[in-house]
Amino acid sequence: MDETQPLLGHAIEDEQRYADRPLVDFDPNGDPDNPMEWSKAYKMGVVALLGFMAFTVTFTCIGVVPVADRIVFDLEGKESKSASILLVTVWELGEAAGPLLIAPLSEIYGRYLIFNVANLIFILGVVLAALSPTTGLLIFSRFLTGFAVASNVLNPAIIGDIFPSESRGSGMSLVMLAPLIGGAVGPAISGAIAEKLGWRKILWISAAVAIVCETLFFILLRETYKVPILQRRAARLRKETKDESLTCAWDAEKPSAWLTLQTSITRPLVVMLHSSVLQLMSIYGGMVFAFYYILATTLPGILSTTYGFSPALVGTSFLAFSIGATFGIIVCNLLLDKIYIKLGKSNGGTAHPEFRLPILIGGAVLMPVIVALYGWTPYAGWSVYLLLFIVALLGFDLLLITVPLASYIVDSFGLYSASAMTMFFLARCLGGTLLPLAIPPLTNALGLGYGFLVLAAICLALIPLPVLVMRYGPHWRQNSTYTKNV
Repeated sequence: MDETQPLLGHAIEDEQRYADRPLVDFDPNGDPDNPMEWSKAYKMGVVALLGFMAFTVTFTCIGVVPVADRIVFDLEGKESKSASILLVTVWELGEAAGPLLIAPLSEIYGRYLIFNVANLIFILGVVLAALSPTTGLLIFSRFLTGFAVASNVLNPAIIGDIFPSESRGSGMSLVMLAPLIGGAVGPAISGAIAEKLGWRKILWISAAVAIVCETLFFILLRETYKVPILQRRAARLRKETKDESLTCAWDAEKPSAWLTLQTSITRPLVVMLHSSVLQLMSIYGGMVFAFYYILATTLPGILSTTYGFSPALVGTSFLAFSIGATFGIIVCNLLLDKIYIKLGKSNGGTAHPEFRLPILIGGAVLMPVIVALYGWTPYAGWSVYLLLFIVALLGFDLLLITVPLASYIVDSFGLYSASAMTMFFLARCLGGTLLPLAIPPLTNALGLGYGFLVLAAICLALIPLPVLVMRYGPHWRQNSTYTKNV
């Protein structure tokens, strides 16, 4: 099963079966319709557009975080910690479900159509949130906007459509940086707006930015996926020449759209069930990523009640996390490949996917210390500057863990990496949605300091998972069809 064409594996057979027919393809001597041959300026414009959407998504997601408690109080007339947490984290539940449809649909109907439809649903969800009279409707609208986020799935796919493998680094870096900027700017702006104009204005601004973004997508983006491009070319040529033998490799005897969707949706689960490595790393990744949303749902309350911060200052404080995360990306870019190559040379020139994990293990060892200090600093009344430094350290450490983890999964699963990453992303989203709901009962029972000591102990107990994969992963991978001999 070749996931470079995950829904169109019949194409190779069709190409052989119809070898005597004239196959419509891109002109090897140069073709303006071939996304790989578009001008560099246009390609970078596409990357900037994808980055703009990634910024818009994160801005909208994180914008309500500093004022979630106030939103619930305004709508219900009373405080509800569980509702304010769910208001923030339900976004991740939507993001867990959306890729299961967005990815396969984009491979049937093309990136352009699916991205634009998803953007319109996203805008509808944001407008619905801005108009919501109840907390329940607002939570549903947040789920809807999370479900319609196409950038997480399609941004890497589009970059892969238009850049050859050796030239994708700059595009990927820009797309990865954009959410960090949105995560920093969103709370900083939203806190000030909520303080002066009310929280609904945050959502209306998000809707306006999303509308501008979608307008640019609709006007400027072209289809990047070669399959629908060639199918349309073949259909046009058949009509113009009256020659029904003109086909492309994906025209003949296609399976039904429902069968294609069914195969694509179930395949990630099959890969997960047959791989102990993916199960362990998904558990670890899901648990660790949850601390981002634990931070997002607890930091506003800590800063406002313990340190007397206004909503505007609370929003600005999230800049610390983004600064730390940016340094994490820099460290990974500088060291991840170097360590991988060095360990490969010391292993007789054979590099294993497990050689991606040393940075992750270092981050795993650091995580319990950061979690313990995050809870103990406000509990003991220590300086707010120390707390913000710990927030930056958490952003730094989460990138040290998640970037190598994603690289390890891609390296380990090869042709099946898309299915493996889907399950990892699903575990991460479920962890980010559900685990923060356990924090209020935990801290109410034990206090903030001791509650986070319990969480630090859990992080400490999880350290053996990546260590065991580093040690035994090469053997365990041979037990799965999807990772054997990678």
